[in-house]
Amino acid sequence: MTKTNYAFQKFGSDCAKAYGRDLGISTKASINVCKALRGLSVEKAVAYLDNVIALKVPIAYTRFTDGVGHRKGNFAAGRFPVKAAKAIKEIILSASANAAHQGLGDDLKIVHLCAHKASTPFHQGRQRRRAMKRTHIEVVVQEQEVKKGVAQ
Repeated sequence: MTKTNYAFQKFGSDCAKAYGRDLGISTKASINVCKALRGLSVEKAVAYLDNVIALKVPIAYTRFTDGVGHRKGNFAAGRFPVKAAKAIKEIILSASANAAHQGLGDDLKIVHLCAHKASTPFHQGRQRRRAMKRTHIEVVVQEQEVKKGVAQ
């Protein structure tokens, strides 16, 4: 098996990672989903993706917006990329499980979430030169430090 190179290089003992390789999802939709989730806690990201899958909350499209309609909310263009949301949710949960296996706490933050275009093999059958959509997704979660000295 080949070694996977992450774009994120600042791995520490408080980080856990997961990688989705050759996923059958759109790279353009994945880039927008990753941008919406980057920096959120794992619980908030999973809840947000559940709402996207249920068609309650759209993902704001900031790139690849040609022909994308407006949605209600504090953004102009948006869509409901259900297939990409399901795949990315699965990888985030895998990174969370990897963190639990390493002995990290439950308070995890997504510090790196990136989508890369994968190879595009052609479909089998009578379609002529029609390529498949493939995407690589990499996720790195980091344990949040508990703030000391805060009065409760």
